[in-house]
Amino acid sequence: MPDSQKPKQVNNDLRNAQFGGGLINADTVNAGRVGGDIYNIHLGQQTVASDNSAQSQNQRQRSLFEKDSLEKAYTLQSQKVASIRTSWVIETDPSRKFQYEQQLQLEERTLREIADKLDAVERQLQANENSELDAGADIYIERPPIEDKCYNAIVQPGALIRIKAPQRMGKTLLLEKILDHARAQDYQTAKLDLKLADADILANLKTFLQWLCVDVADSLELEPQLDKHWQEVFGLNKNCTRYFQKYLLSVTDTPLVLAIDNFERLFNYPDIFPQFCLLLRGWYEAAKQGNKIGNIWKKLRLVMVHSTESYPSLDTNHSPFNVGLAIELPEFNEQQVLDLSKQQGLDTLGEQGLNGLMGMVGGHPYLAFQAIAHLESQQTTLEELLRLAPTEQGIFSDHLRQQLWYLQHNPQLEIGYKRVVMNEIPVRLDTEIAFKLHSLGLVKLVSNDCVPSYDLYRQYFSTRLE
Repeated sequence: MPDSQKPKQVNNDLRNAQFGGGLINADTVNAGRVGGDIYNIHLGQQTVASDNSAQSQNQRQRSLFEKDSLEKAYTLQSQKVASIRTSWVIETDPSRKFQYEQQLQLEERTLREIADKLDAVERQLQANENSELDAGADIYIERPPIEDKCYNAIVQPGALIRIKAPQRMGKTLLLEKILDHARAQDYQTAKLDLKLADADILANLKTFLQWLCVDVADSLELEPQLDKHWQEVFGLNKNCTRYFQKYLLSVTDTPLVLAIDNFERLFNYPDIFPQFCLLLRGWYEAAKQGNKIGNIWKKLRLVMVHSTESYPSLDTNHSPFNVGLAIELPEFNEQQVLDLSKQQGLDTLGEQGLNGLMGMVGGHPYLAFQAIAHLESQQTTLEELLRLAPTEQGIFSDHLRQQLWYLQHNPQLEIGYKRVVMNEIPVRLDTEIAFKLHSLGLVKLVSNDCVPSYDLYRQYFSTRLE
């Protein structure tokens, strides 16, 4: 073929592209080529989870590694597809345009295959996490006055509640309590868990907003009606706003509570996060209007749940993170740990036992629950539990290895946390690193400095990060 008839070259050779944060690249993945130079990652058969905790945790670590690798592969393949699509759109020669079209179809198929595999890994991880939490799903310890503040706020026109806390501190349980209270007022409720959003949903703003509209309609048992209320002549945020205003909020006079859990997942999607935040802030401001439009938006109540403040910078006038009611969920105090033990049927903890347990894990709800449940089942004594707690034989080993995995796959966090656990005094870290460690629950912030959240973490990580 003469050079004049060859399609313009698109830089879409990804053979040396690194996946998994530089941990692997396309040449080292168990893969086969599909439609060009992008590699089709094969996960293989998911192994059956073992009852052995070490094997179970190893499987989780492999799944997390696969998820990280697939997310990087998906991003690279999305960029490749976008590049080819651009070349296809601007090409005028029919022969070259046809070749671009054929290549585009192959690359889009590869993109879908990566997305399907990523979805499978995320569903497996979520299923494992849900199975861990099911045992304590019916246990809730109140942390006054937080609950009353939330209950009072959610009945206010145009309310916005922001719940923030590190992982496994009970944010989702509090969210469910708020939704239960709203339902008791005969409000409509819709909950979005962004951790469960498929990768292709987060591919671009249009797909995400249309998924939002359809998912909320489905929660309300309404037909989607996107064809009727979504007009391409308008911008994406405008279309989503029209859909809520003319449809979801207008079919009834009943308030609607929209809860968004795991909001932090959007922090890594720069094409979605700032625009979606602008949209939510616009809805909040619209409810302040005294006209007919304002009365419609007063029916919407928003609840946002996230695990860190380390979100991308936003214009203060466009951010939903500086308005509404802010709730920072604290750990349990001594009385609340005692209440938890009583709800679990453990009446023998005593003052000395309480001091020993909280000296090791503080008032961390998940760790305290795990310890009390273990003691209640009489599998061990408190003395033995505390002695083995910071070791691989202890009951917290799965949790500790999971945290260790995060650190080992994020070198900056690992270096920063090593400084924290090796020092007896608070340590000053880069702000972003400090917030990320805080979101994992690994540090407490003392003014602008960091200390290990619990003695459990200091003892365990001071030997693992040497």
